[in-house]
Amino acid sequence: MTRHLDAGREVLSLEIAGLAALKDQLNGDFSKAVDILKSVRGKIIATGMGKSGLVARKIAATLSSTGAPAIFVHPGEASHGDLGMITKDDGVLALSKSGETPELSDLLAYAQRFSVPIVALTCGANSTLATTATACVLLPEAREACGETRAPTTSTTMMMALGDALAVALLRDKGFTADDFHGFHPRGNLGAALRRVSDMMHAQDRLPLCIDTAPLEDAVRTLNAGGFGCVGIVSREGLLVGILTDGDLRRAFGRAEPALPVGDIMTKTPKTVSPDTLAGEALALLSRGKITALFVTDAGKPVGLLHVHDCLSTGVL
Repeated sequence: MTRHLDAGREVLSLEIAGLAALKDQLNGDFSKAVDILKSVRGKIIATGMGKSGLVARKIAATLSSTGAPAIFVHPGEASHGDLGMITKDDGVLALSKSGETPELSDLLAYAQRFSVPIVALTCGANSTLATTATACVLLPEAREACGETRAPTTSTTMMMALGDALAVALLRDKGFTADDFHGFHPRGNLGAALRRVSDMMHAQDRLPLCIDTAPLEDAVRTLNAGGFGCVGIVSREGLLVGILTDGDLRRAFGRAEPALPVGDIMTKTPKTVSPDTLAGEALALLSRGKITALFVTDAGKPVGLLHVHDCLSTGVL
């Protein structure tokens, strides 16, 4: 057991050291790479062989989901017809630890022939890939975590992190927003958290509302009929001025007469959200406040109601 933990910690320590060295080494070449990829009018062609190729696939997926269309092209398949997938409007992002991966040669030559810009991620400062590239982001010479075989471990971790760094830098340069991101992620927990409250709330015709001068017994009937465990209290002008919950009723039990105006025992200035609030933010507000429902307001007037069950049932976490 101890030797397993020691091995795991050693691997993580080596990879952390590699990332720290990469961070310290990052320079203007990274900025140049971002500018090149930002100027691509077509798509980014991510490519690499072996483990580098698997990382390139992931980077292509991340770029595509964050506003920079990208695809993976296998360098071996490129030499057998897939070069036709690369156009003059594209840009190449090539990964190779050594920079001397022979399978990349045809793809790089093709890119040079048609003036397709090449961004390289490699450890080989004087390699074929580095000297061919329009911009080269060098990885530091860091010890691979698997000392027995020198299998790509630390180096691929650094490549993966560089891909994330490029994607985020591009995202920020392009002003890519949560709304744009949700357009590419409509499903799953992530997509659910990026939905807007307006997509999930109970509409105005279902709202349990009561005027602040109404007797408590009327508010209780509205609360029971609504099924949300709360009633929104509004002024004569229709503004939300308070909320009556099951908890308010328990706290008022024994001292509140049925004819007492509900405004006398309501919770004033309740927590609210707007229709444009992200679902994830609304759920966080519910959790922090230890409450189960939020009224949705527009210009101070209630336009909807969001219950914690609405969030959980649609996968918002």
